[in-house]
Amino acid sequence: MAAWDVHAAQRADVPPSLLDALRAAALAAYAEWGAEPENTDSPDVAEQFDAVLAAVWTALTEHAPCPVRLPPGSPARVLLDRARSAFLARMESLPAPPDGGALLRVLRSLERVATELDRDPAHRFAGRLEGPQGLELLVEVAHDLRSPLASVLFLAETLRKGQSGPVSPVQERQLGLIYSAAFGLSALASDVIELARGGDRLVERNPVPFAVSSILRAVHDIVQPMAEEKGITVRLSGPDADFRIGHPAALHRVLLNLTTNALKFTAEGFVEVTGEQVSRTRVQFAVRDTGRGIPPDVIASLFETFRRRAKPGDYAFSSAGLGLVICRKLVAAMGGELAVETAPDYGTRFHFVLDLPLTSRV
Repeated sequence: MAAWDVHAAQRADVPPSLLDALRAAALAAYAEWGAEPENTDSPDVAEQFDAVLAAVWTALTEHAPCPVRLPPGSPARVLLDRARSAFLARMESLPAPPDGGALLRVLRSLERVATELDRDPAHRFAGRLEGPQGLELLVEVAHDLRSPLASVLFLAETLRKGQSGPVSPVQERQLGLIYSAAFGLSALASDVIELARGGDRLVERNPVPFAVSSILRAVHDIVQPMAEEKGITVRLSGPDADFRIGHPAALHRVLLNLTTNALKFTAEGFVEVTGEQVSRTRVQFAVRDTGRGIPPDVIASLFETFRRRAKPGDYAFSSAGLGLVICRKLVAAMGGELAVETAPDYGTRFHFVLDLPLTSRV
């Protein structure tokens, strides 16, 4: 940690006990931050935190702000806020209140450094993400993404169907790829919004009649351009009794997400989406691929949000991991449990069973 010159503290007119409390609070904030699993791969954080503390010390002893020059994306603003909170907590626990003027000078030095950091848009953005409005900011960004993506989806589908004039087979395939890519981005934005709301909301409050075959075909139509581009066959198989009562929107979302993931990690062979009737009302849905399989060390964190790869190129569905988290939540909301089977020579199979009563018509 940064060296603190006790003799220079006389210029700040702050009691040594108050400085000791500030240093202890800073150390505690750093230790807490470093102990969090997602921060274990940041070896340069100690150096960055030293720079922040040096700036606080300069602001306190020289009565002037000290520029803090740190790389974008560093957790400086987060660490400063945590140090301030820890310092205030220590002040509240003291048997006797500290000198008000000295306490104010310490807090002003922290504010001066915070102001310096906020001059940098990257630090200001990181601070807001970590703050109490961080979730709202992510939701706002996701909403802003969905609007233009909806326009891209509509235009791509209109062009692909020839409603604006004839298109060649090559153009039709290209438009299909544009649609699939835009749909994937839109789904990611929706995942962020849904996870902020809990991730387990069912569009239909009550079960409604639907056809399983319609869900399977809808998934197939969206992923087919991606499959054709990779030379992979997408197989579909539905239950004997097609008309069911359940939550088709959630089922469609789960199967589409699992199928898209399967296509990403399958270089050759096929992806199979099935709905197998295991009893009169129960149907087992599965998405299987002939890809490389999931390593054992990844399985433990497969359904965690914001998981990190051990090193570049390592297996991961995505660094955010939102899709699988929401799939598991939606399956649970429908009364099932999402499970996975995987092996190097087998590929991967996600599956779940739902109770879907029969109906005569949709």
